[in-house]
Amino acid sequence: MTDGVLSFTSESYLHAKSVWKGVPIRRTGRRTVEQTGESVPFGKGREPKPLESVLQLTARQMGWIEELSQAQIITDWSTFVGDRLAGHTEIVGIQHGILQVQCDSTSWATELRRLRGEILTRMMEEYPDAAISDIRFLAPGAPTWRHGPRSVRGRGPRDTYG
Repeated sequence: MTDGVLSFTSESYLHAKSVWKGVPIRRTGRRTVEQTGESVPFGKGREPKPLESVLQLTARQMGWIEELSQAQIITDWSTFVGDRLAGHTEIVGIQHGILQVQCDSTSWATELRRLRGEILTRMMEEYPDAAISDIRFLAPGAPTWRHGPRSVRGRGPRDTYG
């Protein structure tokens, strides 16, 4: 593991531990709820909270909102662009706010580059926390003639078939 990943993991663990552990409140004397703003048993604000709100609060405190929104984009890609486009594309990754999408052919990449503004605007509206600033549609690469660990520099095979 790299040092950055290790420190992020350590910081996240320690922050989660402090959030979930809680700190006991030391009381020096008897005060009423009106004076301190503390909650009392069976009082207002003591009802159980839904798991969704607890997880959202934890994700916001841990700083995971952007990563979770980006993961949601990857998961919902086929419903977001439709089955027809999703059948010809695959998300490669998200780096520095740029969504990279691999296309089946250059014609699909060209067509999606034309629609990039519309897709990006809709993505910013539906996933505002994802912080996606651009989309790159990648065309498939040329076939490689390199097979195995060793290769010779050059232009590759030419007219050797006849």
